Amino acid sequence: MKPLTTMFCIILLFSFVAACTSAPAAAPVNDIRGTEAASSSQAVAYTNETLINLPLVNARTGETFSLADFAGKVVYVEPMATWCTNCRDQLGRVRDAYQQLDPSQYVFVGISVETNITPADLATYIDNQNFPWIFAVASRDMLVALNDQYGSIVLNPPSTPHFIVNPDGTLSQLYTGVHEASDIMTLLQQIAGA
Repeated sequence: MKPLTTMFCIILLFSFVAACTSAPAAAPVNDIRGTEAASSSQAVAYTNETLINLPLVNARTGETFSLADFAGKVVYVEPMATWCTNCRDQLGRVRDAYQQLDPSQYVFVGISVETNITPADLATYIDNQNFPWIFAVASRDMLVALNDQYGSIVLNPPSTPHFIVNPDGTLSQLYTGVHEASDIMTLLQQIAGA
């Protein structure tokens, strides 16, 4: 096994074990309530632009895209896994927010951080769950870039990690925990200036 693959597998294993054997270190469920949207100067800057420019493949259509393709819009990104019940719960709430927001201003992207799932299997899962927005399987490069930006918690689906790409291409902090659709909508609308 290549050293990078071995290291990545070890990181995922430790993240999974930590999530299953201890109380989550995630922020409280209401950690985005009342959070003021950061201005561009206050937002977390990319440590490198690799993350937004890495190619992703839409699991449903097979079309290649990157997060940079959505410049000028607020992009909600949820790393997830099909086996994760917390993810399924959170994505149900994301669906409620998605259905109420204008797609000309807001984009939703789910990124599977599973290393053993095909785009076809992901597409079947999201269709069965009625999650109508864009989903992709993270490449090894995307997993590394996510980890470099946010640390291993972003690769731990039970913590329900999610972040926002601001219209100017900067990143929000990493949020964790399950949040109500109304809280998600409020945060996204604050960022959009609506």
